[in-house]
Amino acid sequence: MKVCKVAEIRQLDQRAIEEYGIPSEILMENAGAAAYNVIQKEFGVQDKKFAVLCGPGNNGGDGFVVARHLHAAGADVKVCILADREKYRGEARKNLDIIERFPVEILYVKSAGQIRKALTNADSIVDALLGTGLDREVDGLLKETIELVNRSSKIIFAIDIPSGINGDTGQVMGAAIKADCTITFGLPKTGNLLYPGFAYGGKLHVSHISYPQTLSTSESLKIEIAPPVPLPERQADTNKMDYGPVLVIAGAANYFWAPHASAYSFLKAGGGYVHLACPKSLTNSIARKGREVVFQPMDETESGSIALSNKDRLLELADRMRMVIMGPGMSLDEETQKLVRVLTREIDKPLLLDGDGITAVAGETNLLKRRKAPTVLTPHTGEMARITGKERLDIEKDRIGVLQETAVKLNSFIVLKGPHSLIGCPDGRVFINVSGATDGKAGMATAGSGDVLNGTIAAMYCLGLNLEEAVRTGVFIHGLSGDLTAKAKGPDGMTASDILNTLPNAVRYYRKNLDKIAADYYDTIHVI
Repeated sequence: MKVCKVAEIRQLDQRAIEEYGIPSEILMENAGAAAYNVIQKEFGVQDKKFAVLCGPGNNGGDGFVVARHLHAAGADVKVCILADREKYRGEARKNLDIIERFPVEILYVKSAGQIRKALTNADSIVDALLGTGLDREVDGLLKETIELVNRSSKIIFAIDIPSGINGDTGQVMGAAIKADCTITFGLPKTGNLLYPGFAYGGKLHVSHISYPQTLSTSESLKIEIAPPVPLPERQADTNKMDYGPVLVIAGAANYFWAPHASAYSFLKAGGGYVHLACPKSLTNSIARKGREVVFQPMDETESGSIALSNKDRLLELADRMRMVIMGPGMSLDEETQKLVRVLTREIDKPLLLDGDGITAVAGETNLLKRRKAPTVLTPHTGEMARITGKERLDIEKDRIGVLQETAVKLNSFIVLKGPHSLIGCPDGRVFINVSGATDGKAGMATAGSGDVLNGTIAAMYCLGLNLEEAVRTGVFIHGLSGDLTAKAKGPDGMTASDILNTLPNAVRYYRKNLDKIAADYYDTIHVI
């Protein structure tokens, strides 16, 4: 399903009106009716008491439509308006005029005390205060109202997006409604799906409000949640070399987990044959955990990292591989960092760079632009800051925009790790991953979990997916493994080893439940 930025959804609304002749009044009516239907399904309406909180603009107009439908279905409705009547225009004003003729109580709110009383007498609250267009911090009476709503312990339905959440970034703008359900219109907004906004929205419902499919599936929309792709079946007449080989170049003194996890996750996720090139002093220790890995002991620097003298041997090894992973736990030793840059330039196979490998090329990103074979980068926000030269806070404020720009500039697939990780493609498309944060809990926020991702992506590629599909599917299955681990053990105390060891179950679950995962985007978007 396509996902929109706020400016894009406004353009789609305008195109629906101008190109297809759908009046704006119909779009608002369809939006309000869709929200009403969700409330009816999730909570019930007959003889229930609702406080409908309406702010300025079209979000408030949607609230007026919802209030009308609730009243018509037998609910006791109080409409609380936090805006001057004269500021309503167009279809919002028309729906205000209509609801004022209905026998419902309408309150123009002047104080927090009025809101407190209205909420006390309600069974449920409808949030139609601010919508997706918010671009400044919430303050004053609106902020007090949001805080009262969150303390009310009532069931809360948010219209389009919880008030106080930025529609593009998902950031909390001073204060935000914590909804039980959100009903968004046309297409989901990026703020509906990016954290922390996703955690504030509760169960997310999407209504296309009669958009033509040519709008909601337009190629001009570059952000989406992609449906899962089937994994090729493992045929009986194949062998380990049909699912590999892959070379992992990783590790340094005191870095035992990263090389092990990057190599062993490849096998655990379905890969058939993997070589691990690591400092020779680490080989015996790592081998105790993963004897199925083929070890390639490397000469070391004085600090215990992989020496530059290994270059020719590594290039010879890489030439026999289907894919190369490089960088996890390789250290910041100057000689090793130079080795990474040389290999990045000369390896002509698909290359995944992670961890210290990303740091090595961060100051010389032209190496990535000039590569003829595909490149995959898997940075966390700090590593993304090194690649781009931007501050971490600036990246958090515009994760999708920064990712799009950087993936195109570096001609690379980039996985920007985090809750609902983002996958940027060289052509500017961005995919939002929806696994890996079960019930909004950060179980995967544990040392070494990112190393498990490396081999998982490579395994998907060696199972037969093209590289883009392999990256998307590897990210999803890695998150799915985290979710299954969290459900079995709880998010507190789960380790990267747990995620690694759950990978076979995650792949099996993915194969068995592909249709279920696709039906509602892994229980993320419920289409009305």
